[in-house]
Amino acid sequence: MKVLVVFFLGLLFSALLSWPIVRNFSRIQETALRFKPKAELKATAARIGPEKFSTYQASLEKELAAIRKKLAAYIPKQPYLIINTSGNDFLLMKDGQQIRHGMCSTGSYTVLQAGEFREWIFKTPRGMFHIQGKTPNPVWRKPDWAFVEDGLPIPSATHHSRYEYGVLGDYALSLGKGYLIHGTLYKRFLGMPVTHGCIRMGDEDLADVYKTLPIGARVYIY
Repeated sequence: MKVLVVFFLGLLFSALLSWPIVRNFSRIQETALRFKPKAELKATAARIGPEKFSTYQASLEKELAAIRKKLAAYIPKQPYLIINTSGNDFLLMKDGQQIRHGMCSTGSYTVLQAGEFREWIFKTPRGMFHIQGKTPNPVWRKPDWAFVEDGLPIPSATHHSRYEYGVLGDYALSLGKGYLIHGTLYKRFLGMPVTHGCIRMGDEDLADVYKTLPIGARVYIY
């Protein structure tokens, strides 16, 4: 007897739980229609009827148009650059089309310490940046960590040893806060995370990027 009581109570409990679903099944079905691919729309139309189908198809197209509009607002009108720090490659985009793809090098994520209170982590920052400056034949102004890394004393801010020629390639594009897109003497390392945070490119890739991107162009790094 107890078994039967438990059984019927279980059925009653299940019915109570499922009642909201049964009661609102049509609404749930119509909502699900919004997420179905177009390949399934004909079969769905046959199930819910042509009148409801046309209404929800119009609603779906309206939502898609709104999504496309929002997406278009995020796509820059001028050329832009995408840097992938995981794959160490880049895409140069113009008019919504890829015009160049190539290998680059990004931050190594190694840590350099100088004494107890100074530390550098060599990583490429991620996010959206803008080209803040463009320099042909750039000269590298060596930061403090470059001397620490070589085991040399850190000179004054204006000392001649701070300046090194010919190591950044033919061009440099500034992203701000000391980060550059520039060339490299170590082309065999392109495609690998070996830099101190800047983005290195091969000569031809760098020339194309320099020529294509105006000041203010966006650079997306992820």
